[in-house]
Amino acid sequence: MAFSLVSRSSLLSALALVAALASGCASLGMDAPAKAVDGALVGPNGMTLYTFDRDTAGNGKSVCNGPCATNWPPLMAAAGASAHGDWTVVTRDDGAKQWAYKGKPVYFWAKDAKPGDRTGDGFNKVWRLATP
Repeated sequence: MAFSLVSRSSLLSALALVAALASGCASLGMDAPAKAVDGALVGPNGMTLYTFDRDTAGNGKSVCNGPCATNWPPLMAAAGASAHGDWTVVTRDDGAKQWAYKGKPVYFWAKDAKPGDRTGDGFNKVWRLATP
């Protein structure tokens, strides 16, 4: 039987390696609120995410509220969400929570119709693709 040729120490070493790799994957953002696709961040729905030049990185808030947020819906975070890696949580004017990447709140664009659309990039010269 081939399995009997594997020593217990070899098996334990292999298991330790698998555990280390799994831990490393988690730290790379496997539980992140968005992922990178073709050089841009996309939300869980596969839609492109954007940043707003008027938001100040790291100040903990979004300046896109009201009609702005209707056109640029924020990537919302659950009430109990917490920062990890490059992702932080900002509090919106209405008290709701929003995800921010490297300190910049991230948004969808209401006019993107399907995953892969990037029609908001450069809009009014203040909206940019959110990039990893």
